[in-house]
Amino acid sequence: MRIAIVDYAAGNLRSVQRACQEVGLEAFISADPAEVLAADKVIFPGVGSAVSAVDTLHQRGLFDALLEFHQTGKPVLGICLGCQIVLEYTEEGNKDCLALIRGVVERFDFADRHFKVPHMGWNSVEIQQSHPLLQEVSSGDEFYFVHAYYVRPTDAETIIGMTDYNIEFCSILAKDNLFATQFHLEKSGKKGLSILEAFGRWDGGSHVK
Repeated sequence: MRIAIVDYAAGNLRSVQRACQEVGLEAFISADPAEVLAADKVIFPGVGSAVSAVDTLHQRGLFDALLEFHQTGKPVLGICLGCQIVLEYTEEGNKDCLALIRGVVERFDFADRHFKVPHMGWNSVEIQQSHPLLQEVSSGDEFYFVHAYYVRPTDAETIIGMTDYNIEFCSILAKDNLFATQFHLEKSGKKGLSILEAFGRWDGGSHVK
């Protein structure tokens, strides 16, 4: 099984690769669209700016490669910035994104300055729907977040997990062969690794349509 970690200059790639190795998955890092398309599964990670990330995806030919890969029905896993860019549009730089799931990405904007932006650190997730990747995860389990923007999917059936940070926001979303988390699996201890391990077994099937 060949798992491609998409390299679009959005950082954290080696950490994701090491996490894969820890759960027995062999994954390679690639910025080559042909290699990504030839993979059995794709991990779409990332930290940093959505503006430069989307621009780099286009420059490297990876934007169209990801769209084509998704259409094959093979499993795709988005992490953090890779969770946001699968929606239609982000407020960050007013960028059009991959539109694999309907919805937008918005910035946290709190009148209560007790809530700092970015949202950083451990926080709990409340599971809204079951999913094959969450067999070892229960409501209330905590994961590690670092983000100033959050996803707002249009369709409620794509919302798998919610997290409270002054507002409730979607922290896990999924549709068909796509599963994505706003939190960092590779920084979230055993629970994060359990999702990654389950991704290795997943064939892309889900009750979420």
